[in-house]
Amino acid sequence: MNKPTGFLEHSRQEPDKLEVSKRVKNYHEFVQKYNPKILNEQAARCMNCGVPFCHSGCPLGNVIPEFNEAVYNEEWQKAYQILIATNNFPEFTGRICPAPCEHACVLGINQPPVTIEEIEKHIIEVAFENNFVQPKFSTVKTGFKIAVVGSGPAGLAVADQLSSVGHVVTVFERHEQPGGLLRFGIPDFKLEKTVVERRIKLMEKAGVIFKCNTEVGMDYSIEQLIDDFDAIILAGGSTVPRNLNVEGRHLKGVHFAMDFLSQQNKRMSGVPIKDIPILATYKNVVVIGGGDTGSDCIGTSNRQGAKSVTQFELLPMPPKQRTATMPWPQYAPLLKTTSSHEEGVERIFSIQTKAFMGDVNQNLVGIQTVQIEWIKDEHGKMIPKEIPNTEKTYPCELALLAMGFLHPQYHGLLENLAIDRDLSGNVNAHPKTFKTNKEKFFCCGDMRRGQSLVVWAISEGRECALKVDEFLQGTSSLSSKDGY
Repeated sequence: MNKPTGFLEHSRQEPDKLEVSKRVKNYHEFVQKYNPKILNEQAARCMNCGVPFCHSGCPLGNVIPEFNEAVYNEEWQKAYQILIATNNFPEFTGRICPAPCEHACVLGINQPPVTIEEIEKHIIEVAFENNFVQPKFSTVKTGFKIAVVGSGPAGLAVADQLSSVGHVVTVFERHEQPGGLLRFGIPDFKLEKTVVERRIKLMEKAGVIFKCNTEVGMDYSIEQLIDDFDAIILAGGSTVPRNLNVEGRHLKGVHFAMDFLSQQNKRMSGVPIKDIPILATYKNVVVIGGGDTGSDCIGTSNRQGAKSVTQFELLPMPPKQRTATMPWPQYAPLLKTTSSHEEGVERIFSIQTKAFMGDVNQNLVGIQTVQIEWIKDEHGKMIPKEIPNTEKTYPCELALLAMGFLHPQYHGLLENLAIDRDLSGNVNAHPKTFKTNKEKFFCCGDMRRGQSLVVWAISEGRECALKVDEFLQGTSSLSSKDGY
């Protein structure tokens, strides 16, 4: 144990952030690093519990007490080796993960939990600074060729794993650059693209081949894919957004959130924008949806110089602390105030959009709403009920729909392959083997499990890689989630 009394002597301390007035002027990351003293104190808070529930809270099964102890003892090489044994991309999860491990932290029963996510980010950044991070060269070449369709976190993880054991891996990406939502989705102020590019370059040095601007089924035929590769992994994500079919949906100024966010990513990366530009500048912006994507829209809108930013959430305001229905160590859906919320937004809960209002030129000018309450129907199901006399119209020239994603894109590859789907509309791949109904086709990530977290996508990619390796070679040296 690093320091038996650490959790008694030190309180949780969040890293400093650049002040709002400065950080909204650009798209750079603004969360500062701990100084060595504070980092040591935060690592010392880990109690090295007899039963470390943080392991089960993490979809990757990260070995958290051990790397905390190594950080406390300033054994950075050891901390790095422990961390990468279960996580291919700590530089991503250390920045954009909602940290379910912290919700499961035993210290969190009666104190703020250990700052696991920040410690993880510090480990990988110290590792890069000290050249611990090197390409994963394999001394053995198996001769097997594998195709990965999609270069998001699941696709990158499965490619990284399979390349490390000697397979030749080609990753197909329909966009201009690899990374999936890491590249064109998550704002640069949360994840600078130099961080993504740094990892891509390492994978390329290790032998992974990236083919961008290539949509399988369109630019690269399915027949050729089947002929050229011994195994094909579908990792295209859940990309069809949930729509809001109310009056006025067709108006100019109503857009899906991801279209708005990806355009800003492209501006920052110098990638040409082929569609009509979506900008928040000088506009009253309403973000419909209370999740992380909605939060990203808020931060981006403020940086673009929006006149005002309002966020609608259909559900009631979550509690600020655990209730009886949120027992530890389960993930608690508490009220989350992100850094983007801190930068300026009016948050409205239990509100329903009734219609979008337009002018004679079909431009969006306002949103009609009504407040709702949630009641139980005769079957005990919670349903929304409008509250009389609460109708209100909000001025709005840009509405961003951030209500989540339904399922993967069917048109093209999935339809032509006649891949089976489950009741939710996702690819029906076995949860243990990741096999689809098509011979040598596997599937992992959001395309299989539905919209989820980056950390779950990485976990899916790792588990899928193990099963693909076993499929090709009979056995595998790759580890499972609990294999450290």
